[in-house]
Amino acid sequence: MMVSASVRADQAAKRAPRIRREFRTIAAMIRIYCQAHHEPLAAPCDDCRRLLDYADRRLDTCPFHAEKPVCNKCTVHCYSKTMRERVREVMRFAGPRMLYRHPWLTLRHLLDARRPAPELPGKRRP
Repeated sequence: MMVSASVRADQAAKRAPRIRREFRTIAAMIRIYCQAHHEPLAAPCDDCRRLLDYADRRLDTCPFHAEKPVCNKCTVHCYSKTMRERVREVMRFAGPRMLYRHPWLTLRHLLDARRPAPELPGKRRP
């Protein structure tokens, strides 16, 4: 089920700042990837829009909420294996290009990556 941009914006306003920034980062990466591989002048194609909607839903269910680490340091893998591979492909391509197109998002993402990943609430390590 695809969510309209206005509904997504209303949902995003209720999120913690860290989750909102994470959504903006993944949305920017998907746009960069899609423009280079699928739709150069248009909004993201249907396939990339589905990936963005999937990432949006996963961010909404993140157990860490405001303390969310960057995905590659997270102790919980909430993406399915196929979707995780698709996101990795997008990030490998768009990551280096983010510095030029979205320098502040890139800087904040790099700073977020330096934070240690929190433990899952309710779980203790032996």
